[in-house]
Amino acid sequence: MAIPHPNTMNPVERRAAFSIAGIFSTRMLGLFMIFPVFALFAEKEFADITGTQIGIAIGIYGLTQALLQIPFGYFSDKFGRKPLIIVGMLIFLLGSLVCAMADSIEMMILGRALQGMGAVAAVLMASVADLVREQYRLRAMSIVGMTIGLSFTLSLVAGPLLDAWIGVRGIFWVIAGLSLLGIVLVIFALPPIKNQEFQREAQTDFSQFGEILRNSQLLRLDLGVFVLHAILTAMFVVMPLSLRDSAGLPAVEHWHIYLPVMLLSFILMVPFIIQAESKGRMKPVFVGAIAAITLMQLGFLSFEQSFWMLFALLLVFFTAFNLLEASLPSLVVKLSPADKKGTASGVYSTSQFLGAAIGGALGGYCYQHYGYNGVFVMTTILGTVWFIVALSMTRPMPLSIASVPIGPVAEHEVAELQQKLMNFEGIYEAIVLPNEQRVYFKIDRKQLNEVTLIEYIEQSSESLRKRE
Repeated sequence: MAIPHPNTMNPVERRAAFSIAGIFSTRMLGLFMIFPVFALFAEKEFADITGTQIGIAIGIYGLTQALLQIPFGYFSDKFGRKPLIIVGMLIFLLGSLVCAMADSIEMMILGRALQGMGAVAAVLMASVADLVREQYRLRAMSIVGMTIGLSFTLSLVAGPLLDAWIGVRGIFWVIAGLSLLGIVLVIFALPPIKNQEFQREAQTDFSQFGEILRNSQLLRLDLGVFVLHAILTAMFVVMPLSLRDSAGLPAVEHWHIYLPVMLLSFILMVPFIIQAESKGRMKPVFVGAIAAITLMQLGFLSFEQSFWMLFALLLVFFTAFNLLEASLPSLVVKLSPADKKGTASGVYSTSQFLGAAIGGALGGYCYQHYGYNGVFVMTTILGTVWFIVALSMTRPMPLSIASVPIGPVAEHEVAELQQKLMNFEGIYEAIVLPNEQRVYFKIDRKQLNEVTLIEYIEQSSESLRKRE
């Protein structure tokens, strides 16, 4: 008998999705609120500071995040999700306090590195998989993803406003308060995780690294997210200075450009998302967005930096940036093997954080030695390399990954069961893992969902039993 298909997430699942989104937002605000104000603060606050030090301070969180996100996920399997999230948030809190009291750029860099060491993103994603049923995980992940995007937008607006009110050190005290709020959400809002297990869809399986790192299509995406965040971080080494010196905006008014740019960019990207996801034009939209990012770097390099010119360049940049931020994780799902999504996502996230770290350091170095234009020569080169690599990307099919539980399956039945499942319309890959009693699928969700997959498994299993 098929399992009934309820219409919505149950209260526990909704609570899980929104509490995890809230925890994510406290970290995102904490990491990014200083982006639009840090370069201006550091120039005034620290004597004999170099551009390289500014860039390292902005991006160093990415290095420690990249190094520790997979170990955090691994230890959360052993010691529990909630304890590891709380440990991560406490480390993040410590880093924020170090930054708030730093009396040298070296201490500031240490504090930012500590912030990144609270690498709980993978643990939070595994918690979504623990608490939300398979058919609603995509919806829960979408809630988390939208919150991350909104938090980044809010950080660009809130940073300059808070800087004018309480200064950058005050911002770090606010970030420390957000860390405490995140811990409160973990303790009181996040539902208890009673049946925690390794989540192949959200966590890294070390035995799969080799295959993922040999997958040229996934490596293109890893390179892409590396370049995207390297460009973003490098830009914010010099963008606050440009808004002040070229556009004539005092720091407190920088939100005048960031707020309308971010709001308009979210609106402008919607038609492109529709074309990519609903009309099957993912590759041309994706490659076009990379071209737009790269051309905007040339624009920052070539055009007079007036208010309205910077507004136009930033609007196109963030429209393309937000489009790529939404498209890249979707492409990881479309192009990764059905049972290796967690590992593919882990490598992808590590590449993203490394991009932020190296982009900050390179951006600072180029600013120190070659000035404003040197930064955008570097980012233009990075964007051009990505554009060339993306041209050879395989045209992705509109597929999703799903998994459903099965009963005991003998090893000699695995290949035949997989073949029977592949005969059903809408299934493009089926991988049976008998030791986990679960089947992982690549499917077209316009044709079927997890409930239909369970029905197909029952039909195929019944067919095997009759043959025996």
